[in-house]
Amino acid sequence: MSELARLPRPEDFAPPPTATDRRRWEEADLAALPKRLAALRARMEGEGVDALLLTSHADARYFTGMRFGPNEEPTAGSSGWVVVSPDRLGILVDSRYAVQARREAPHAEAIDYGSDAGAAVGTWAARSGVRRLGLDPHVVRHAVWERITTTTPGIELVSTRGWGVQLRAVKEAAEIERIAAACAVADRALAALLPQIRLGITEVELAWSLERAMREGGAEALAFDVAALAGGNAALPHGNPGERALRLGEVILFDFGAQVAGYRSDMTRTLFLGEPSAEDRDIYLRVLRGQSAAIELLQRSVNGGAPALPSGRAADEAARDAIGRIHGLYDHGLGHGIGLQTHESPSLSRSAPTDPLPTPTVFSVEPGIYIEGRIGVRIEDLVAVDLAAGRLERLTRFPSNPIVLG
Repeated sequence: MSELARLPRPEDFAPPPTATDRRRWEEADLAALPKRLAALRARMEGEGVDALLLTSHADARYFTGMRFGPNEEPTAGSSGWVVVSPDRLGILVDSRYAVQARREAPHAEAIDYGSDAGAAVGTWAARSGVRRLGLDPHVVRHAVWERITTTTPGIELVSTRGWGVQLRAVKEAAEIERIAAACAVADRALAALLPQIRLGITEVELAWSLERAMREGGAEALAFDVAALAGGNAALPHGNPGERALRLGEVILFDFGAQVAGYRSDMTRTLFLGEPSAEDRDIYLRVLRGQSAAIELLQRSVNGGAPALPSGRAADEAARDAIGRIHGLYDHGLGHGIGLQTHESPSLSRSAPTDPLPTPTVFSVEPGIYIEGRIGVRIEDLVAVDLAAGRLERLTRFPSNPIVLG
């Protein structure tokens, strides 16, 4: 198992995006809106749905251009809900967001829902002649569901779970650029953190330093809270950093991501503090081998001109087969799509569909082995795949070879 000749440095990775980059991405989104809406309306027509209600802020940005902060969804109420018919587009807002909607989504009708989102949606549907309205029953509360049907007697509510996120799984070039830029922010931040990783420093100190490095290095926000987990805590796949100090001979696992121009990154690296034992080296090697097997399966499809990519389930199986049987947990999925949300379609897991992965798309590849109370190892990279262009690219550039510190 080869180790790096030298530690990565921040200057090894791409610099932060410029103001020109950000303007270009905004222009690309504006130009893409008609095509995105056309694809959504084509699916509506094909499945006999007269109108659609979308409730995520990611869908609001993707289909209308209205931008919410990464943590606004819990406090925004129903602001940001989008209603789409063949010839109308509306976005629900309350008084806090009315001006923003006019500025960022001028082509969409701003619908002031007051305190009754269900009645507002029902009234809009009645005025639009909607007979069948698609929505996600896993998200829309029963009280809202009832208000829609009460306001618009005779309307049929149809389950259309995940329509928005499924369309967003196919990425445009400007979207992939932003994910790559977010990856570079994270790469640089971890490289800058390496000299601080030493005996006695705590998980929370490292987590804060990594967060600060991302925010000062081009991130407008975090993709999610930073995880910095040492020793046995690293066996918690989504643990929270605490006051535990680093000790010699154990690992430190970092799971973190940046947000740039609305798009997110997600990476995990497991580093050794002091020379690892033979058993710990073997665990790391197995995880690295599992990740490589999944990516190689995808690469063969791209290089060989296959008519379609493998399924997310097949990629997951390839990783598990390469890792082999070991006393440790690898029951989480191999990976997930990423973009305006940290977890999007497609899924790479045992329960993923057997259909081919979409293309072009971006997803994580993140196998792991976790032994309770002792060690956890995960390696996570974001991969962009474009079958038609014959291209597979790792957007995460921080090396995955083992790094021994101290």
